[in-house]
Amino acid sequence: MNTRGFVRKTRQREVILHVLRSTKSHPTADWVYQEVRKEMPNVSLGTIYRNLRTLTEMGEALELSYGSTYSRFDGNPENHYHFVCEACGEVIDLDIPVIAQLEANVSVQAKVEVTHHRLEFYGRCEHCKQTDSQQEAN
Repeated sequence: MNTRGFVRKTRQREVILHVLRSTKSHPTADWVYQEVRKEMPNVSLGTIYRNLRTLTEMGEALELSYGSTYSRFDGNPENHYHFVCEACGEVIDLDIPVIAQLEANVSVQAKVEVTHHRLEFYGRCEHCKQTDSQQEAN
């Protein structure tokens, strides 16, 4: 960022954002790196990490951090919810309305200003449930 708070538009950032927005898989930085290298073979992993950080700071992408494991990235910066499979780690967007009233309730109860919230659901995805059922049948 320069002294005026303006972030220069770069080709690397454009390609990274395109990669993020063209998948629903909530990829890791390593996956993004492999995809970007198809178009920009000389890009470094450090460049990917720096640009992912910049994109999240700009509000163009979301970083989904799950404790001590690696982060996943989402090209959809709009407030929405996710389901995380505890078996395979898949992260799925949920098409359910955002509970805006929840933020208002928290603001009033805790006397704070809520700017956003994150809500995730955990369990087993359809594929892992089927795998479990097949293993139980054997």
